[in-house]
Amino acid sequence: MDADLLIQFKDLGLGLVLALSACGSAAGAGTAGMAAIGAWKKNYSQNKPATFMLVAFVGAPLTQTIYGMIVMNRMVELAAQGQYLWGIGAFCGAAIGLSAYFQGKCAACACDAMGETGKGFGNYMIVLGMTETVALLVMAFTLGILGQFSVG
Repeated sequence: MDADLLIQFKDLGLGLVLALSACGSAAGAGTAGMAAIGAWKKNYSQNKPATFMLVAFVGAPLTQTIYGMIVMNRMVELAAQGQYLWGIGAFCGAAIGLSAYFQGKCAACACDAMGETGKGFGNYMIVLGMTETVALLVMAFTLGILGQFSVG
């Protein structure tokens, strides 16, 4: 096998963890964003003030991209030593991305509920925090696994 091709595959795990995390963040933020726009439209059509607080719900899934980047940065050191981390990158990225996607779906429901009632912001944020916890745990456990590999 060509050495250059093999080197590209060595870095595949790094790309996967970041890309899959970011895909989940994009899908989650997009889903929540559509719900926020719908809630604002409903408020405007009823001549009611539209709350800017819905932006917090829309932005919630974006943090999972940061978690993917943190894991990727740790994987860079191991990849430089010749470690092939495809599986770790794929499964970690998928888990973080799914957390972001479902957080966005929860945020969409929160946008709808808060847009209609104007109440419950704290409760909705607690639910979003719970779905985010999955991504934090995956990141922490993955960093722990990566710490078992020799560096230096």
